[in-house]
Amino acid sequence: MFDLVLPVVSDMIRGIARGESPVPLSVLELATVGAGTTPSEALAVSTELAKRAEEWGYHRIWVAEHHGMPGVASSSPAVLIAHLAAHTRTIRVGSGGVMLPNHAPLVVAEQFGTLHALHPGRIDLGLGRAPGTDPATARALRRVDVDPDDFPQQLAELTAFLDDDFPEDHPYRNIHAIPGEANVRGVGRPPIWLLGSSGFSARLAGLLGLPFAFAHHFSAANTIPALQLYRSTFRPSQVLDRPYALIGVNAVAADTDEEALRLARTGALSMLRLRMGRPGPVPTPEEAESYPYSPLEREIVEGWLSNVVYGSAETVRRGLDELRERTGADELMITTNVHGGAARLRSYELIARAYKMI
Repeated sequence: MFDLVLPVVSDMIRGIARGESPVPLSVLELATVGAGTTPSEALAVSTELAKRAEEWGYHRIWVAEHHGMPGVASSSPAVLIAHLAAHTRTIRVGSGGVMLPNHAPLVVAEQFGTLHALHPGRIDLGLGRAPGTDPATARALRRVDVDPDDFPQQLAELTAFLDDDFPEDHPYRNIHAIPGEANVRGVGRPPIWLLGSSGFSARLAGLLGLPFAFAHHFSAANTIPALQLYRSTFRPSQVLDRPYALIGVNAVAADTDEEALRLARTGALSMLRLRMGRPGPVPTPEEAESYPYSPLEREIVEGWLSNVVYGSAETVRRGLDELRERTGADELMITTNVHGGAARLRSYELIARAYKMI
């Protein structure tokens, strides 16, 4: 059994009896930059959120990798993870995820080996195969063209560096990631998760017997097919004897359903602008309310909002419970992308209270 799932199972059973969530709840943090604020202020909110998420009973907090987006300050997951882990004590901290094609596997192994040595037993390594940016920025990051179909080979190389376990005849046999498995004995290596928004990583995670995280928050139509594919292709491994699927969920809780919708519209307008090639900071609620939507833009926004779980704390709880039952997810990872750090913190607190985590 996946060694980092076991500690929460008994707590989960007790929690159901108390009216808590029947699965762990976690946080996906993007270090959202709102209109009128700075990346420095956004990162300060991320730090406060990590501390509060630990206090409120969330299981883990992951940070994403995005580049060239004015509304997202999480461009360097390893750096931000180190900072958040240093400001917390027990919550798991990880990447949701590192976009592996952007990095040499040895560099990732060294970064997460270092994080694991600093915070043993608390670091997760979530990996994705998308660039997390536009093609020009991806080329600037990588310096060379990378075939996305090479992801399984990159993953195998990264795993071998983390385990210090290349075959005898491999050209990298005498290259060692330090700190790494050979230097942090007794606690194993950081667990690897595969992230995805389609079937590719779902199938690969299943075949390798790895935990799988699906981006329901921006690919809701693919959620159930991807999870079915993951479960049907799953092969037991040294880390998991059964499938373990986490899904990312865009959720916004406020004191009333109306206020939650008002906040959710700021994230929806931000996503609309991104899709239209005009990325920017997350707009204010006033800006979202006064924006002159065209019929097509309004359709896009309403489609986006249809996959956001928003409302009062109890409304959000009902929505999350329904989603969990429909998908069979083993864990829900909540992301709240709205304008204003106070509103985001309040949303996570209300959800935690709805599940009697605090």
